[in-house]
Amino acid sequence: MSLVGTWVPGSSVLHRVPAGPKLVGLAAVEVAVALAVRTPAAVAVAAVATVAAYALARVPVPTAARMLRPIAVVAVLVGAAQWVYAGPERAVVVGGQLVVAVALAVLVTVTTRTSALLDAVERGLRPLRRVVDPGRVALTLALAVRSVPVVAHLLGELREAHRARGATGVTTLGVPLVVRTVQHAEALGEALAARGVDD
Repeated sequence: MSLVGTWVPGSSVLHRVPAGPKLVGLAAVEVAVALAVRTPAAVAVAAVATVAAYALARVPVPTAARMLRPIAVVAVLVGAAQWVYAGPERAVVVGGQLVVAVALAVLVTVTTRTSALLDAVERGLRPLRRVVDPGRVALTLALAVRSVPVVAHLLGELREAHRARGATGVTTLGVPLVVRTVQHAEALGEALAARGVDD
């Protein structure tokens, strides 16, 4: 199951909100999470609010669990590193911020077609077309959206290999993930260049 780009049909309030306002609202909430969620108690409040938003959108629990499982694994790895270097409270805050931020972004993709999101980005950037190419930005966003499931798949493969070897530690999983992700990005860049996208 992909982490993003998996639209779940529905008629909830969140499904009916247009893509543009939804993206603006997501950006505002993400900034608020980054600035205001600074304690474990704030993480708990943000987590409860996120669960309530999923309930409002009527996303089935098994579906939400499958989509959020990859980011939960990443949050555990990040939290473990923070625990070692900054202590348990910082680990909870950083891991919680990560899970809440990604869960809210996933909720937007669950309640909005990817094509509608990309069209909204392109329309929003049209006033800036003398500075940026709206079509190219939308393409970049589309590639980013589609790359997340690829990275999640790589993480799954590495976790299986990690368990098979009986390896332990964050670096034995994190370093190969970074290397494989960079290799994927380089291959994608070469494919786009071959098609003249960088012209």
